[in-house]
Amino acid sequence: MAMKVQLKPIGVAHTPFRTPEGMPVQPAGGKGVKGTVEVFPEFEEGLQDLTGFSHIILVYLFHRSRGFALRVVPFMDTKLRGVFATRAPKRPNPIGLSVVRLRRIEGCTLHVEDLDILDGTPVLDIKPYVPEFDKLRGARTGWLDKKRRAVRRKRADKRFA
Repeated sequence: MAMKVQLKPIGVAHTPFRTPEGMPVQPAGGKGVKGTVEVFPEFEEGLQDLTGFSHIILVYLFHRSRGFALRVVPFMDTKLRGVFATRAPKRPNPIGLSVVRLRRIEGCTLHVEDLDILDGTPVLDIKPYVPEFDKLRGARTGWLDKKRRAVRRKRADKRFA
């Protein structure tokens, strides 16, 4: 069933990463990296009550990703994997998500930390991170089980350019 979906960005991320190469591949690798999310004025009212949360989930568009592959070699591995078993940007719908620290809000500007997002990335949604909702005990991590601790050192390369 083909369905047309249209999404409207609610803002844009401003980060120190001008090109994907060398960026952290997950927020854990971006520990301490600061930036902002500029929420467009027509969505400012939606920021009400967000200040009480220490972390937020940013849902965004991999705006520089072109095309997709159903099997990819992810940054955390050297083997071909099904794209849906990875967080690679070359997806049928190039949507990403990152849990970041919310430092403060000034008007329409969210000051955030622990970034792994390219500068100029369109933000599609913001959700509060709630440990009781979002952290699941006993979750399995498949092929990443023995590799996930290396994420703090991993950086993007040209493989998804």
